[in-house]
Amino acid sequence: MARRDETTQHGPVRTCIGCRKRAAKRELLRVTAGSDRDGQLAVVPDPTATAPGRGAHIHPTRECFELAVRRKAFTRALRAEGGLSSAPVEDYLDSRPTPTTVADGQPTRNWSRSS
Repeated sequence: MARRDETTQHGPVRTCIGCRKRAAKRELLRVTAGSDRDGQLAVVPDPTATAPGRGAHIHPTRECFELAVRRKAFTRALRAEGGLSSAPVEDYLDSRPTPTTVADGQPTRNWSRSS
C-alpha cells in the first residue's frame, strides 16, 4: 500500500522549479510565458493562476527565484524556445512586503518608524 504524503490530503501539490520541493499549490506562485513591458518574451507572474497556457510554480522567495534563474528552470519548465527574461517575476517579488513575523507566529514591531 502506498504511503500518503501529508500535503496531498490538503489539496493539489506542485513542485517548485527553484528548490524542487513539493508544496501545496496555494503556497506557490504560478508563472507563465508572456511578454514584458517592451513586448519581449518573458516569464510573468500569475498570482491568480488564471492565465491560459502552460505554467510553472515557484515559492515566492528570492532564494527559489535565484535558484530557478541559475538552473535556467523557467525556460525548461515553460518549454520556451530561446531565453526568457525573468525581470517581471523579480519585480513582482521585490514589490511584495517582507514577512514581519517571528518563528512563534507573533508579529514583530518595526521600530524604524514611529506610529
